[in-house]
Amino acid sequence: MKWLVLFHVLGATVWAGGHLILSIGFLPEALKAKDISIILNFEKRYERIGIPALGVQVITGIWMALLFVPFQNWWHVSTSHHILLWIKLGLLVSTIGLAIHARFFIIPKLNVNTLSSLAFHITLVTVLAVGFVLTGLSFRYLYL
Repeated sequence: MKWLVLFHVLGATVWAGGHLILSIGFLPEALKAKDISIILNFEKRYERIGIPALGVQVITGIWMALLFVPFQNWWHVSTSHHILLWIKLGLLVSTIGLAIHARFFIIPKLNVNTLSSLAFHITLVTVLAVGFVLTGLSFRYLYL
């Protein structure tokens, strides 16, 4: 169990931290300069560790969820643990939905005029990533 938590937290660190760096460090500069290459250069480097980190989170998250809440009980909302599990799943589905939308609808048409659409997506994914962290902490502290 300790290893699952360790890998999950490392994945969360990379995922949430990377998006915070992108949102706070690179996005304002790109918007100010109206330069999409700032975002694309960051994403090109970050995706190599960001996407695997999200994958680690999904795998370890599902594994821990199965340990904390047996699968046959996932459909209940009788305790705060069930509610937090559904919040995490909702955050995951939202993140995947935004990623698919950005990949197929925004990035192929990305230019200076559509940079604000990408900025909106980046901001939303960052908020979702922080939501993952806060929900994960809440889930964990209910078991202490």
